[in-house]
Parts: sequence; C-alpha cells; structure tokens
Amino acid sequence: MNLFNLALKLKGFPIREAQRTLKSIQNINETEFKAYVESKKHDIVAFHLKHNPFYQSFATSANPLDWNSIPIMTKSDLQHPLETLWSEGFSKQNIYIDKTSGASGQPFLFSKDKFCHALTWAVIQNRFGWYNIDFNHSKQGRFYGIPLDKKGYYIEKLKDFISCRTRFNVFDLSDAGFENWLKVFKTKPLEYLNGYTSPMVQFAKYLQGKNIVLKTVCPSLQVCMTTSEMLFEDDRTLLEQQFGIPVANEYGASELDLIAFENPKGQWQVNSETLFVEVLDEHNNVLPHGEEGRLVITSLYNKAQPFIRYDIGDIGMLSEHSTLKTPILKKLIGRTNDMVILPSGKKAAGLTFYYVTKSIIEKDSKVKAFVIEQLKPDTFKVIYVSSEVLSEENIKHIITEMEVYLEKGLQITFERRDKLVRSKSGKLKQFTSLLNQNT
Repeated sequence: MNLFNLALKLKGFPIREAQRTLKSIQNINETEFKAYVESKKHDIVAFHLKHNPFYQSFATSANPLDWNSIPIMTKSDLQHPLETLWSEGFSKQNIYIDKTSGASGQPFLFSKDKFCHALTWAVIQNRFGWYNIDFNHSKQGRFYGIPLDKKGYYIEKLKDFISCRTRFNVFDLSDAGFENWLKVFKTKPLEYLNGYTSPMVQFAKYLQGKNIVLKTVCPSLQVCMTTSEMLFEDDRTLLEQQFGIPVANEYGASELDLIAFENPKGQWQVNSETLFVEVLDEHNNVLPHGEEGRLVITSLYNKAQPFIRYDIGDIGMLSEHSTLKTPILKKLIGRTNDMVILPSGKKAAGLTFYYVTKSIIEKDSKVKAFVIEQLKPDTFKVIYVSSEVLSEENIKHIITEMEVYLEKGLQITFERRDKLVRSKSGKLKQFTSLLNQNT
C-alpha cells in the first residue's frame, strides 16, 4: 500500500496532480524551457501583486514584465504575523503551515498552498528515485531530531510509521547511543539513510574506531542522503568508507523546496522545475556562472505567500556548465553546525537547537534573531535581538527546554543586543562552540 502518498492525499495535498505536473515540466525541451520559466516568473509576480496585500505594499514599484524591478526579499521582511502574509482566499483551512529550522538564527512561520506543498514532495520523491528509493516502500534510517513533548513526539512517530522510517536519536551521540544504533541496523533491513550530516559523521567515526563497515552489518543499505549541514569532502569520504554506500548530498529550505540534490553523476543539480535560482552581487546584479554571490530564489508555484527573489542567506556559485533547465550548484558556503559537548561527555548535534528555536518562537514572537554560544562545557550564552527583554517566564522555559534536550546543571545566560554579528556569507551561525576541543 502507498501509505505515504495516501497520507498526503488525505491531508488535502494533491500528490498525483503534482506528479503529473512535474513530469510535464521535465518533458519540456531545453529550447522551450526559457519560455516556461519566464511565463512562471511573470505569473507568480502578477498573482501576488493582484491578490496579496502584503506584497502589494512590499513591491510598490514591481512590474511583472521587468524582472529587475522586482525587489529582493529577506527573512526579516517576512517576520510578521503569518495571517498578514496570506493572499486573498487563503486561510489556515486550505494551506500548509510550518516553521523554518532557525539554522540561520532568524526563524519564522511560513505557509504554502496545498498544491505547492504537494509539488515539493513530488520533487523530493523524484530525486530520491534517482537512487531507486521509493518513499512508499523503501525503509529509511532517519537521523533527525524529534520533539520531546508528548503530542509532537507521537505525531512524528506516526509520520515515521507511514513513511517506513526508523528514527535514530541525534540528541545522544555517546558511544552507548551508537551501540544502540548498531543493534537496530543488525535487526532491521533499512535501505537508505537520511538526515543531518554531523550525527552521521560522528556515527561513522564510531564505526571506524570499531573497524566496522555498516553495510556488512545491514546488507540492505543502498545510499545515504545528507542534508541541513555542510558536507565536507573528508566527511563524505569517511561516510562512504564506514557506511559502505554512496552519499548523495541535499540542499533545501523548508520555506521553499528542495533546492539542489546530488545526481548520480556527482553533480549538485538545482531544482529548476519549481524554483528560479539567481546568484547576485552586493548590488543585486546577476552574476555570470562561475562567480560567487548571494543565492536569491523564487518559488514559482506558491500562491499562499510570496517567496519572490527571496535572499535565503547563503552564498553560492553556479557551474559554468549550467543550463537554464539543468543548473548545477558548484559551490555553497554556510550551514555548518558545531557539535555540543557537555560536562558529562555527552555530545549532541548543533541542530539540537532547532527545538529550542521552536520553543522561543512559541513563547515569545518578539524575538527576531538569536545565536547561542558555548563558552564552557556547562556554560552557554543566548544572544538575541528583540524589541523587549525576554520575560522571566520565557527564560525559565528556554532553560527547561535546553535541559530536556541536553542535560541538567547547565549555566545559561541571556544577552539582548540591537543586532548580531554575521559571518562572511551574511548568515548568522545559530550555534557556535568556543571550546578548544577537537570533535
């Protein structure tokens, strides 16, 4: 039974229609693809200028026939109450709503219309299909976090069941935790791995120390998909060596779509079907292929909320061999997360703070951006930008959340600033460890 597709359909996401649309786009030849892209760019701008009050006030000088007149949009432009960003005719009842991970330090709520969200899943399924992975049947080893509150936990467990997923606890990267992971691989015929890069790298280091190749333990494994964090070449080599399977690297943004996915030729192929990706300089000029600049992305199908010329906060470069239909991402800067090392010796993935991000958003919407620094094994500082000082109640809540996801006895201080120092790429690194330790 195709449980995954059935679940999407029952939630109102027209996955079959999305799959047909995707196939029709992919059947457009290279010569005619420019006309398709130009048409979709025009249509999405014209739609939001006509039906979206927020975009009407934001893009006052925009002309759908003149792409250079379309303003650049940033995360801070979208940090408003979500209902003020919706197009006419959209409400909670007919859209998909989620939160960004906060990896950039600027978390916010976003929405997609249901067809757009179905297209996102159609693209993901298509790319995984390059490696003979079927979301409805192939068994996944999942290296993501999971909410620890009862409701959120059981919702994710239900999703895991529907999606044939076995989840590994990235909040515990101790040797004992890895030993438990290994026991799972000995008993379950998992076919592919998917998740955060850093916990998988840590697991590979553990396997290396034990002189174990994972595929010898779990012969059904076929491929490993890494996402959300930078994959360095030495880490790729380690993963392929210790897992005994090829690695395919993914680059995406929850508010947009799958942005790029490594094809079987080893190229980071950009999603040109549902997105339009530009590389711009500091003056918003389009750079030629082979030059490094800001990645600015347009969602061609999201009618619920505009993501038009959206500066995602990453620096990248398109290959000189790119075409409009098959762009190749040659270089990406950012998305590196340090490891958290605690007094007990326990390690956790830096993206553990994704779940702290959620608690901050839910408890205090005035927080616009934040970063977390680890000063000592037991000492953390939360530096945040907000119109008001965090309330004592919310501070206590954040401390409780950190202790739930990490461990008790931590010293956590809070510092409000007017702005945060950004990296060369223009992003905020959400978590930075200042410990002088090799992980």
